[in-house]
Amino acid sequence: MERAGVLGGAHGILRYATSPGTSSFTEFLAAAAPDLLPSSYGVSALAPHGTTIVAASFRDGVIMAGDRRATAGNLIAQRDIEKVFAADDYSLVGIAGTAGLAIEIVRLYQVELEHYEKIEGTQLTLDGKANRLATMIRGNLGQALQGLAVVPLFAGFDIDAADPADGGRIYSFDVTGGRYPEQHYHSVGSGSLFARGALKKLWHPDLDRGDAIRVVVEALYDAADDDSATGGPDLTRGIFPIVMLATAQGTTRVADDELGTVVRALLTDRESRPGA
Repeated sequence: MERAGVLGGAHGILRYATSPGTSSFTEFLAAAAPDLLPSSYGVSALAPHGTTIVAASFRDGVIMAGDRRATAGNLIAQRDIEKVFAADDYSLVGIAGTAGLAIEIVRLYQVELEHYEKIEGTQLTLDGKANRLATMIRGNLGQALQGLAVVPLFAGFDIDAADPADGGRIYSFDVTGGRYPEQHYHSVGSGSLFARGALKKLWHPDLDRGDAIRVVVEALYDAADDDSATGGPDLTRGIFPIVMLATAQGTTRVADDELGTVVRALLTDRESRPGA
């Protein structure tokens, strides 16, 4: 009987895998192997948490950056975690909240977008991508109510925008899957209040690539200055924020060599006015 049950389960997965299916990979996985979904994971009170993520529009698109620290209670769980990822060719996603679960959701989301493109033969619109992410976050509501919240920040370049200069878009979310378009800039995570205050002072609509990198790095530096869960740049270990851009040419990651130059210039500037 046990063998029959195993064979029956395998037959069910095979049937879903070989029959015409939905363009949503998450729905396919929920039907074929629901135990593989991130929402099926157990609770861990000491699960590492990651913060802080910032995003801002600039002349050529949108930029997103995240610090590298993950915390477990009052301890630093990891100093070099990556929290900003390319979702697809023209969009970025950053994670705040329960780190391990958030990374699994991001991986599933990347496959979700790729699966849709292969099934439908076209990419989702930027709004459609944000809606898909909102649905996935809503599916994690049960875990969020148990303390394993995941709050992403999504941004991308809208290749369908009437004016390419307005192609950069930013979306925030809440734990229930609510989706909110943001204007110009936004931040999430425990240091978001301090980062957003910095963005409010530093952002302007004519930022070029270099200016945008400096602005998001400085916003994260200000967040780390007042929030213990946000990690500042670590020159000793060569650990710098993850900074990525989405433009009409696609998504790119800013190299650590360039970030090191930006960070050193920022620290030199702050040394001259330490109370600023």
